[in-house]
Amino acid sequence: CTDEQAVSDATDTTTTNSLQTVTNEGVNSVESDVNGKTVLLESVHFAFDKYSLTDEMRDIATVNYTKIDETKQSYSELKIKLEGNCDEWGSDEYNFALGLKRVSSVKKALVSQGISSSRISMVSYGESNPVCTEKTKECWDRNRRVEFKILGE
Repeated sequence: CTDEQAVSDATDTTTTNSLQTVTNEGVNSVESDVNGKTVLLESVHFAFDKYSLTDEMRDIATVNYTKIDETKQSYSELKIKLEGNCDEWGSDEYNFALGLKRVSSVKKALVSQGISSSRISMVSYGESNPVCTEKTKECWDRNRRVEFKILGE
């Protein structure tokens, strides 16, 4: 995918928050604008057919936690949406379930850091929300991810 193909816009329904997915050098991140402050949260990636966090991905979750915690201090109603995604391999049902397992493992990591589980919502898109559609290993790797999005109330 080119950077132009990989950038997609999504706008939250609240007026305090806008979201933009950004891909730079194969790394997926989501920019959230919370009350005029831009917060860039990197996606956590997974190996094929896996949902456990590697040490590297746990480190990314920790960095994201720090950014979320800093933002939470000035915006008390902050909520986090975790979005699980898969590559195109496997049935729709299998990939939706795998996406949920992925977001659950990331949620556990955030809760262990101190974020209240009531602030975190989870959704699985299975294979229906790719950031790249090429039939390559690199593309499939990029699609196996959990994205973090900061939401308003």
